[in-house]
Amino acid sequence: MKTITFIGNGNMALSIAQGLKATYKIEVVGRSLDKLNKFESDLGVSIDKHMFDNFNMSDKTIMLCVKPANVEEISPRLSGKAEVIYSVLAGTSLKKLRDNLSTNAVVRTMPNLAASVGASMTTLTGDESYKEEALELLGAIGATRWLSSEKEIDIATGLAGSGPAYLALIAEALTDGAVKQGLKRDDAMAIMRGLFGGFGELIQDIHPALLKDGVMSPGGTTAAGYGALEDGNVRSSCMAAIEKAYQKAKEL
Repeated sequence: MKTITFIGNGNMALSIAQGLKATYKIEVVGRSLDKLNKFESDLGVSIDKHMFDNFNMSDKTIMLCVKPANVEEISPRLSGKAEVIYSVLAGTSLKKLRDNLSTNAVVRTMPNLAASVGASMTTLTGDESYKEEALELLGAIGATRWLSSEKEIDIATGLAGSGPAYLALIAEALTDGAVKQGLKRDDAMAIMRGLFGGFGELIQDIHPALLKDGVMSPGGTTAAGYGALEDGNVRSSCMAAIEKAYQKAKEL
């Protein structure tokens, strides 16, 4: 059974490990033995645990899950040359990863929060020789899409990586709107969850514009509500959110 070595033991590392634990041996490198033990307990399978100092990466398949700002800090504490590093660090370029970490190949990946339920939308780019392995590895936590450039993955970070937060805002706002009009909170929450579940299925096969047109009858309730969203510049704000997130990704 092939080993995947996680450097970092946060929530994203745990989510990815949950998807891989049935088919790969898991080892984790971290700063605190207590946190590594908790990671093992939460994962539900036995793992090999290592501390950072002088950890040897030689010939290993690395899943890099530290914070972007910590790349320079951890690099002196690692030795050996990895076979390949899969990085989940937002906005951290292939060049920066190669400059700070010794490895034969690097692939940038951007999973999202839904990795925790096996439904991430993960974008990837990097060394083409590891494309198929990368798609298989990250495919364990949901859908994948290989992109042709780092610019594209930085844009995708603002869409798929940050997207759950934007959709959570919409979900909360719609629920609050229903409560404001007199619907009980529990009922509003249940209806919102059903709405998002069904919409997630529909959007797989129907273009958003066609889906919208199929719901919006002339002079009806949807048209009235949709007009209010346009009055509130929701479309423009969503487009601006992607732009701001992309710009931030470039700054990291």
